[in-house]
Amino acid sequence: MPLYRMEPRTGTILRGDRSTVTTSNQIPADLLPLPTSQLHILLALATGDNHGYAIMKEIEAFTGGVVTMGPGTLYGAIKQMLKAGLIEESAERPAPESDDERRRYYRLTGLGGRTLDAEVIRLEQLARTARTRQAKVVQRRGV
Repeated sequence: MPLYRMEPRTGTILRGDRSTVTTSNQIPADLLPLPTSQLHILLALATGDNHGYAIMKEIEAFTGGVVTMGPGTLYGAIKQMLKAGLIEESAERPAPESDDERRRYYRLTGLGGRTLDAEVIRLEQLARTARTRQAKVVQRRGV
């Protein structure tokens, strides 16, 4: 049995021993798999509220420059994520006196955090399956 699994009907994430990790009235499983751009944005916002340009720079930093997200991709994804309830605009500003008032700050919602957790679990299980299958191919080849 996998270490974690998602109950498809409710979106509740369960441990292998069936204890609940998180519950929700909304269903993160319905939003999976996440588009790559949305996954990166959720990961960037997992450490705190941020504005668009800072989100782009955060993504570039934690991917070692492999992923560079342009404004069209970023703001298109943000629009979809706001509509889905994964993120919300934040009225709080880190330093209002030194910040540009035109910037919009975003933060994860509860659903966004649960969906990020569910997607990470899904990707971990996918990676385990891929390693297992790859090992079988290598074994068959006798390498």
